[in-house]
Amino acid sequence: MKLAFSIALRFLSSNKGQTLLIAFGIAIGVSVQIFIGSLIQGLQISLVDTTIGNQPQITIESLADDKLILDYETILKDISSNSEGVKFVSASADGPALMTVKEDTFSILVRGLSYQEAEGIYKIKKQLVDGNLPENKDETIIGTDLAEEANLAIGDELEVLAAFGETYTLKITGIFDLQVASLNSSWVLTSIETGQSMFSYGNAITGIEMQVDDVFAADTIAQDIQSKLPANLNVNNWKAENAALLSGLNGQSISSYMIQLFVMVSVLLGIASVLAITVVQKSRQIGILKAMGIQDRAASQIFLLQGFMLGIAGAILGVLLGLGLAFAFTKFAVNPDGNPVVPLFIDPAFIAFSASFAIVVSTLAALIPARRSSNLSPIEVIRNA
Repeated sequence: MKLAFSIALRFLSSNKGQTLLIAFGIAIGVSVQIFIGSLIQGLQISLVDTTIGNQPQITIESLADDKLILDYETILKDISSNSEGVKFVSASADGPALMTVKEDTFSILVRGLSYQEAEGIYKIKKQLVDGNLPENKDETIIGTDLAEEANLAIGDELEVLAAFGETYTLKITGIFDLQVASLNSSWVLTSIETGQSMFSYGNAITGIEMQVDDVFAADTIAQDIQSKLPANLNVNNWKAENAALLSGLNGQSISSYMIQLFVMVSVLLGIASVLAITVVQKSRQIGILKAMGIQDRAASQIFLLQGFMLGIAGAILGVLLGLGLAFAFTKFAVNPDGNPVVPLFIDPAFIAFSASFAIVVSTLAALIPARRSSNLSPIEVIRNA
């Protein structure tokens, strides 16, 4: 092995231009693989975060006629302690209502939340553009669009027509922006106790919402939770409700894998063809080495080691080039606010896989010329030299 390594290194150094060309070809393949893979992963993470990042990924609803969930505190504790993968869990007491401002009437959705529990899902504190969260009963926060349409400000009072025609007065303590116009114009957020009181729910609620550690495992986690709940409760998950989005994400992943595969196949064929030519170029030297007693196995190892060393050099160069492309993309492809158009996701495990895959492909590409070198007859080579 030591002799084969020494000869392989000498062959590579004897033709530096060809060696650099092969290494650069491998580097291009690795860099494209890293850049495209990071771009697709970043795009997927951005899409998921934008669509469901600040929304519940699993919800529990009642199938009863009154749509109420009883003894919800026990369910919350059981999910928090026994459901693996659940990150946040929160209860809500929701109901439709009408809001009257002067002579105008607005259709709204009053959402009674436990702000401490719901913070992990909706990031309400971060979404507040003015004011504070409600601290007392009959206080509320409203969306920016609703505040603008109804000409409302912090400190104003809302007249809300809720259950059984009763009118409730809610005081505005803050204004939020959830980045979704439909929510900003319709959601009125208050405490869970206020929601229960307004709609006469007693100690019941209308829904339980969750976020999970791995959003793509939401369906599996939902099935596990469903198996532990009474038959009158139904568990939904974002994957079942967003089939089109999920299909698009899967399509992106498949296209990314196909592009990376074709790039690496082209690299494999290029290495194999160049090393095959090298066998012809070095056939006289190989013939002389065999005449001096070198074994066929050692002759094969020369080219396998060449492929391995070229793979290492190309992988290192490719990782550096790929990270450079990623950095350049985030600096030049930006939105007007200066943020990247698509935030790249740099995954060390993926980079290590790409580099390792390039080394394996380069070594495999050397199998054909290695086999050809082992079959060379020293007598014929020397005779035809």
